[in-house]
Amino acid sequence: MIVFQLALILLASKIAGDISVRLGQPSVLGKLLIGIVLGPTVLGLVTDTEILKEISQIGVILLMFIAGLETDLDEFKRTGKASTFVGVAGILAPLTLGYLAGTAIGMSPMEAVFLGLLLSATSVSISVQALKELGRLKSKEGATILGAAVIDDVLVILALAFVMSFAGGDVNLGMVIVKKAVFFAVALLLSWKVVPWVLKRFAPLQVTESVVSAGLIICFTFAYLADYAGVAAIIGSYIAGVAISLTPYKHEVCEKVETLSYSVFVPVFFTSIGVTASFAGIGEHLGLIVGLSILAILTKLVGGALGAKLSGFTWSSSLGIGAAMVSRGEVALIIASIGLDTRLLTEDMFAAVVVVVLVTTLVTPPLMKLFFAQQKKEAERPVLKQEA
Repeated sequence: MIVFQLALILLASKIAGDISVRLGQPSVLGKLLIGIVLGPTVLGLVTDTEILKEISQIGVILLMFIAGLETDLDEFKRTGKASTFVGVAGILAPLTLGYLAGTAIGMSPMEAVFLGLLLSATSVSISVQALKELGRLKSKEGATILGAAVIDDVLVILALAFVMSFAGGDVNLGMVIVKKAVFFAVALLLSWKVVPWVLKRFAPLQVTESVVSAGLIICFTFAYLADYAGVAAIIGSYIAGVAISLTPYKHEVCEKVETLSYSVFVPVFFTSIGVTASFAGIGEHLGLIVGLSILAILTKLVGGALGAKLSGFTWSSSLGIGAAMVSRGEVALIIASIGLDTRLLTEDMFAAVVVVVLVTTLVTPPLMKLFFAQQKKEAERPVLKQEA
């Protein structure tokens, strides 16, 4: 029964998150792990139902909406160059080495390219939560990570369309490009003209929480339009958050949406990632999973870090940015499903990739904490020396 599962998820995720923090890790790590414990892999108390998936999807959309509301647009503009470097380098490294790894294990050239492309995907929803807990979401590093995520998503989807057009898929590359261009043009126009108008018209309505409802309408509409255009829904909700952040209603919407999101939807999203984990047959493909996991982690970490370093960040900040790009999340799972349907991935490879995606998601928060803690220590050293 879904209401019991929700009660169990909320209880377990809060306790697990608290334990994780007490152990010196971001709370999101505990929430991810408790999902594995509650799910079919261990206790079997929570099952991966369609309703749970939908609630989880709302959770990740709201999480990125909040990230947009808390974005400093001036900082975002200043980090445009860095975001581009991180996004592009974070694609080239896993794409190249993923292709080489694919050919080394006997995949055809097209299958190997698809594997490299799959490993190039990034989902920063987990990173956003870690950034919030580390107090870095509004920092220069945070703005760079969010900008790089948008660039990564667009480039990977375009590259996927290009590959699928050669692989015999029913894909019109020109139409894919046009749909994305139209989405960003429409989103910009709506953000500039329509969003402030909608909020202003809803504010005087004689109903409870009219402004917050208007904010959520905008959020879900942008998410739908992004998904329809082939861009991740979370990119749409993030843009909606940025648009509202430029209005006088920013704080009211952010405060109320945070309360709603972190009370129900976001904990369900984090926990459901662990619930969906399946380790069936892992022993048969352990070597492949370990190898791909190491490759997936290192290529994003090093690629993103090099891009950040080239744009002027210190090594510790660069590694923190690279670590935030490691999680593949739902974006990689969607691409993997496409690969399975088009036979560019075998069933064994698909099963291995699902575990690899989970591994990258689990290691991202601890890696971010490690590198950003180091960056904080380095930033404090001159102050300590000056005081001495």
